[in-house]
Amino acid sequence: MPQGQPSVVPDDGLTTRQRRNRPLVLVHTGIGKGKSTAAFGLALRAWNQGWPIGVYQFVKSAKWKVGEENALKVLGASGQGGSVAWHKMGEGWSWVQRDAQLSNEEAAREGWQQVRRELAAETHRLYVLDEFAYPLHWGWVDVDEVIEALRDRPGNQHVVITGRNAPQKLMDFADLVTDMTKVKHPMDAGQKGQRGIEW
Repeated sequence: MPQGQPSVVPDDGLTTRQRRNRPLVLVHTGIGKGKSTAAFGLALRAWNQGWPIGVYQFVKSAKWKVGEENALKVLGASGQGGSVAWHKMGEGWSWVQRDAQLSNEEAAREGWQQVRRELAAETHRLYVLDEFAYPLHWGWVDVDEVIEALRDRPGNQHVVITGRNAPQKLMDFADLVTDMTKVKHPMDAGQKGQRGIEW
């Protein structure tokens, strides 16, 4: 794609401007590090454009201190760019709390219903559904229902979904899919996650 030019121009009856401003669904998946980080980088760009942003964390525990949350909340409150609303769905889910699966499943469903309501109301211009691929992969939230809601969303709302194991149906529907591939990671050599890198 030289100088930002698309390799194909579809015969869809849209003008270049209409095609350029079409709302997108983006999926960041794969086993590599950086899926959420890339989505939060996108949120920074959206904030700079003055867009209202909604972040919905579906898996990370509500108790976790996420560095991007603090940074984006400070920026959102600065009055210089877009607003930022940050939602942690229930208590989240961690690799060691499998016995709490039912309540987390219910929290994920309610979280998705909140996103649906806000899409219908056109509350935000960018929605970051962080780790939402997990509830979809586990069958907690119906993939077909999500695709239908995203396809029918009004206005010019962009949605980015992160998480491993994104369902194939979602990837087929999305406008942009990035598969983060791990080549090497310090944890492979026994190093634990560290402040400023993992959180």
